[in-house]
Amino acid sequence: MPTNRRQFIRSLAALPLLAGPVRLLAAPAGGSARFVLVFLRGGYDAASLLIPYHSSDYYEARPTLALARPGSDLQAALPVDGDWALNPVLRESLYPLFQRRQLAFVPFAGTDDLSRSHFETQQSIELGLAAGGARDYRSGFLNRLAGVLGGQGAIAFTDQLPLVMSGPAAVPNVALRQVAKPGLSVRQSQIIAGMYRGSRLAGQVSEGFGMRDEVLKAFAEEMESSSRNAVSARGFELEARRIGKLMRERYRLGFVDVGGWDTHVSQGGNGGYLASRFDELGRGLAAFADEMGKAWDDTVVVVVSEFGRTFRENGSRGTDHGHGTVFWVLGGSVAGGRVAGEQVEVRRSTLLQDRDFPVLNDYRQVLGGLFQRQFGLSAEQLTKVFPGARSVDLELL
Repeated sequence: MPTNRRQFIRSLAALPLLAGPVRLLAAPAGGSARFVLVFLRGGYDAASLLIPYHSSDYYEARPTLALARPGSDLQAALPVDGDWALNPVLRESLYPLFQRRQLAFVPFAGTDDLSRSHFETQQSIELGLAAGGARDYRSGFLNRLAGVLGGQGAIAFTDQLPLVMSGPAAVPNVALRQVAKPGLSVRQSQIIAGMYRGSRLAGQVSEGFGMRDEVLKAFAEEMESSSRNAVSARGFELEARRIGKLMRERYRLGFVDVGGWDTHVSQGGNGGYLASRFDELGRGLAAFADEMGKAWDDTVVVVVSEFGRTFRENGSRGTDHGHGTVFWVLGGSVAGGRVAGEQVEVRRSTLLQDRDFPVLNDYRQVLGGLFQRQFGLSAEQLTKVFPGARSVDLELL
């Protein structure tokens, strides 16, 4: 075989690995409701996304990072309500969704995990278990949700299957950044399929290559169309359109993670590194909504991160690991145009441990309430998804 072991493993990681019957590019199984979780790994600075412009403490604590209060200047924050404003870099992408009431924000959100460790907190959230209790790594909460919805129709748009999608329900993963350039040639694919022929995994391997070929074909058509129409967007926006195509035609539960949010140094204010990341993410989410077409009305996207960042900027004009963050909730039927959930006035005296936003909206309760409304889950089913959690209905749908 003209490839070494490392290349072989890397190539397999980009394949949609399947463990059950497949229907390529068919309608989503088990209903029209769709849910996508976007995980911003690195702990994004929520106070640069949703600006507490009513707080004089905010401007005092961030002499170089604070964004200007709403006003006529194009660099000024975009008003959301009497307390909060949105980063102006999202003016053309997500602010129109907010004005159409298809986008809501939930501040002071997150988990009870106070380790402020990326690894620990990401694991804690993906498992969906109560912080401080025993950790059971056999399943993540999206896999358990897939199970109560019938066990089919979930996918992770990642290099490897993430913990949140791990578990007994069969979930494929596909790395959309790599899929346009397959790591295995046709001949290599045939050799691998031959290796498994006659074994119990023969069907799964064949289905995996079949699905990859379908996706490659669809993306080749997409690239040809994009060239004719002079579309030059790349990065997350292109990936988000690919996710939209697959979610619209086949899946009902999706997961994607976006890295690069750990901004200890020179994160920037109105411009710079973090603003560019928000711009890229905003354009991607807007492109996803556009790609979904009519299915956008039945789709909910929730953007989360493992934690927020410190209220005060540090000596390197960045921010350090914090606690409470801001969740984004998007969708055609979302009761948006507002800031939802429990809140507290942003002042120094209300900070957690004199450094972070507190968590007043537990992620398990918020997502449980959302799943209950979107999928009509019973109390027993919700307990399977988030054991021991009490769902809270923020009336986001």
